[in-house]
Amino acid sequence: MLRAAFVTRQVPHGTSLARETQDAILATSALTESLSVFFIGDGVYQLISQQRPQMIACRDFAPTFGLFELYDIENIYVCRDSLLERGLCEAELIIDAARLSQPEINQRIRQHAIILNF
Repeated sequence: MLRAAFVTRQVPHGTSLARETQDAILATSALTESLSVFFIGDGVYQLISQQRPQMIACRDFAPTFGLFELYDIENIYVCRDSLLERGLCEAELIIDAARLSQPEINQRIRQHAIILNF
């Protein structure tokens, strides 16, 4: 079985890339049993609670992260270093994700045959 990894580094708003990445993750979950999602760099902003994207005329896609559990997407990782660099705390995250250092994330990513970067 091929292991697939999605690595997202994009802010949640301003472009549709973060939302489209989320759609691709959900679609891919139907095709593989081994899927991991990594939030690195500015990608950690996608997981922060109490955002109000409607204030900048953007769609709020954060509730869709709740579908990860329904789609059996369990391997979700957030870069602890990226959170600290941005002054964010783990309590602000909207989903349960394993917090790993950047070297730990790099090691996990290398375990996947397919790596999709967004």
